[in-house]
Amino acid sequence: MNYDRTLSGVVIDAGHGGVDSGAVGNGMKEKDLTLSISKYMYDRFNELGIPVALTRNNDTTLTSDERPKVALSKFGNGKDVIIISNHINAGGGEGAEVIYALRNTDTLAKTILNNIGKKGQKTRKYYQRKLPTDMSKDYYFMLRNTPDAETVIVEYGFIDNVNDANKLIKNYKDYADAVIDAVLEYKGIKFDNDYYIVKKGDTLWSVAKLNNITVDELKDINNLTTNMLTIGQKLKLNKNEKIIDDNILVGDTYKVLPGDTLYSISKKFNISVEKLKRINNLTSNVLSIGQILLVSEDLIEPDILETDTYTVKSGDTLYKIANIYNITVDELKTINNLKNDTLSINQKLLVPKTNNTYVVKKGDTLYSIAKSNNLTLNKLKELNSLDDNIISVGQILLVK
Repeated sequence: MNYDRTLSGVVIDAGHGGVDSGAVGNGMKEKDLTLSISKYMYDRFNELGIPVALTRNNDTTLTSDERPKVALSKFGNGKDVIIISNHINAGGGEGAEVIYALRNTDTLAKTILNNIGKKGQKTRKYYQRKLPTDMSKDYYFMLRNTPDAETVIVEYGFIDNVNDANKLIKNYKDYADAVIDAVLEYKGIKFDNDYYIVKKGDTLWSVAKLNNITVDELKDINNLTTNMLTIGQKLKLNKNEKIIDDNILVGDTYKVLPGDTLYSISKKFNISVEKLKRINNLTSNVLSIGQILLVSEDLIEPDILETDTYTVKSGDTLYKIANIYNITVDELKTINNLKNDTLSINQKLLVPKTNNTYVVKKGDTLYSIAKSNNLTLNKLKELNSLDDNIISVGQILLVK
């Protein structure tokens, strides 16, 4: 898919960082939340094929002079550049806000705020703020010192408000998606909306209403003689489009077409990119034309929402690993797209996060991990088939 050529690129600014923690509250720091939001946004824009850059991708300190310079160094200082500066508010309020530059209209800011509201976050206002000492200039340096770019500051909620803090932890990716969708809408970047894939719970009436057509039109376009639908069924929404015969869904699969990205496919089938990659055992965002992807959310146990990586050891079997993580062998094979029961030593498998495991952190020792999990050192080594006391940061250890 081609992006709007009036958009040179999107710069995502993770507010604060390094020695500047930003706002704090409810056990969280603004700099950490903004980095998580920004890195997620970066990946989504990248999958979409839109030029994108980050002002920081780690816990780096950027001064108020450096930050806008870094932003403008990515795609230049032009009206065809969008800069999104991500922040978390503080001060006892609740809900999201968007601040836009004096030089710009409110269209993008308004769309961003409305979209965040649709994701379930309370919304407050979108607004401009002037510098008291010079009313012709923006109050915020990020707006003021990016003079031609379309820059917005997005405040996703209040870190010192319990409701907002809980929402941010659970829904920050949804709010980031809301901002991405706003940029796409603002720039007129559209996905293929000519087809709809039937999901669990859909009816002809709900599909027709969602796509702003009548039930009779939907039936006529698809030559339907009854109101029965099946999960995974592909429905045309446009009379002028012809279903591509060699890309009709077979069960729960989809054949990659020219221009497809993980992001566009995830939107089409209402499945997250993470889940799409997980059920297809993908380690990168690269797709090939004709590649067959699993696309059904029903392929895996709905409760398996987050995963860890398990490294196969000598003596491991699918049954043994599945038993450790309290899932079936079939579920383990589905998560990893395994066609047989053969495993190899050091093979990486996706497994559900569980309190049966512990991820090694900097400064950990086998002794400290054993002690904190009420195990003896020998029992911990036995559980993990360890011959020595050497462990590495990020290593997953069984503790039950």
